[in-house]
Amino acid sequence: PGRAERRVKMTRMRKAIARSMKDAQNTACMLTTFQEVDMTEIMNLRKRYKDDFESMHGVRLGFMGAFVKASAFALKQIPGVNAAIDDAAGEIVYRDYCDISVAVASPKGLVVPVVRNAQSMSISQIESEIGELAVRARNDELAMEDMMGGTFTITNGGVFGSLLSTPILNSGFGTQSAILGMHFTKMRPVVMNSGEIAPRPVMYLALTYDHRLVDGREAVTFLCMVRDQIEDPRRLVLEL
Repeated sequence: PGRAERRVKMTRMRKAIARSMKDAQNTACMLTTFQEVDMTEIMNLRKRYKDDFESMHGVRLGFMGAFVKASAFALKQIPGVNAAIDDAAGEIVYRDYCDISVAVASPKGLVVPVVRNAQSMSISQIESEIGELAVRARNDELAMEDMMGGTFTITNGGVFGSLLSTPILNSGFGTQSAILGMHFTKMRPVVMNSGEIAPRPVMYLALTYDHRLVDGREAVTFLCMVRDQIEDPRRLVLEL
């Protein structure tokens, strides 16, 4: 059998992604902290209301909208996670807005278009925006401008079956200090408050952050806020 090789020019997009990943490694002091989240309530919510939601808003109800909403809330409470270091000026830049980059699949690989002003959007608006960006990604219609300027990133390796990972900061399209990694939801035995052991759908969450700017206390508090809102979706409505 032949042992041929092929050489293919890297696309502009792939070059930018590669440069972004390496720049993050070379610049940031990356550390990852983990949490597990019981997906029972958010899954029940989706199962109960997904048809009504799609009928009302014309978009499917997924989990990403809730995670974006929960993250935007937590970013407002823990502004350091939404901030960035300006190395040239020796300053910390605090952003009062949440432009959340969301990793989606495209013919050229994973891309990270930005949901802008997520802190002011409803879950239906977030799901609609993500759906539109995903369609444009699949049709190879995203421009570089669509991926510029994010303040925080969410990636979901769970759609490919990833159980746990340590995501790399997305810093090539705008300086960021943290990235949230979602993973595959799996039934696990959980010890309940009553002491009983029950099967529950559990997802591992990972938050990689730049330890030059974000302290461990801030990172863990942020991740616990996201967990709490997902485990009790009423918090999303009440902003608790």
